[in-house]
Amino acid sequence: MSTLEIKDLEVSVEVADDEWKKILHGANITIKSGEVHAIMGPNGSGKSTLAYSIAGHPQYRVDSGEVLLDGHDILEGSPDDRAKAGLFLAMQYPVAVPGVTVSNFLRTARTAIDGSAPNVRAWVKELKEAMDLLRVDPEFAQRDVNVGFSGGEKKRLEILQMKMLHPRFAILDETDSGLDIDALRVVSDGVNTVHKDSGCGVMLITHYTRILRYIKPDFVHVFVDGHFAESGGPELAEQLEERGYDKYVN
Repeated sequence: MSTLEIKDLEVSVEVADDEWKKILHGANITIKSGEVHAIMGPNGSGKSTLAYSIAGHPQYRVDSGEVLLDGHDILEGSPDDRAKAGLFLAMQYPVAVPGVTVSNFLRTARTAIDGSAPNVRAWVKELKEAMDLLRVDPEFAQRDVNVGFSGGEKKRLEILQMKMLHPRFAILDETDSGLDIDALRVVSDGVNTVHKDSGCGVMLITHYTRILRYIKPDFVHVFVDGHFAESGGPELAEQLEERGYDKYVN
């Protein structure tokens, strides 16, 4: 059993030379292994800032607070240190990496996390099984990372990474963004499969409730103006669907 604790996190972003704007105002949340937490809120509320500052994006400055993974403050480490500790971030807009195939990218990342390269034969078998399970075209393995990929293909590749890298906690930043209904089902099925198999904790960031029809959260949190305004069970998402965020932003 692992625990990810975010305590009193305050984060600023640089908007001009040496000019910073505070985005997070004392965010607090605890996620345990096996739990799915849906983070919902309007545009500009700081949800993505929360995700990227936890992962260690250099654009964001942590002013105060802690991010504890099993009691160890991962804010002291670099982004790759955080990944090696068991943190995974699926980005809202995955970047293309020309010249690096999906297979090489995944094997290099896995080697960095495990500290040694996986056996080639075992790796090929594991990758094939994962791609079959997540309904990823086997030809993707030899394509350059996200080059020429559709939105749905990029998101499926993110979930394939999640499957192959065995994180303890996965942060999914608007995984449903830009997906049609068929792609949403496929990606959601992949998240559910990886979550069930690995028992990892999941922080699912989204604007809308539609993805929650397929990925069932244990907890739902409303994130507004850089902090958690309310927390509850799945019923909270249903209330947000009916009433929106006006209660929190006004």
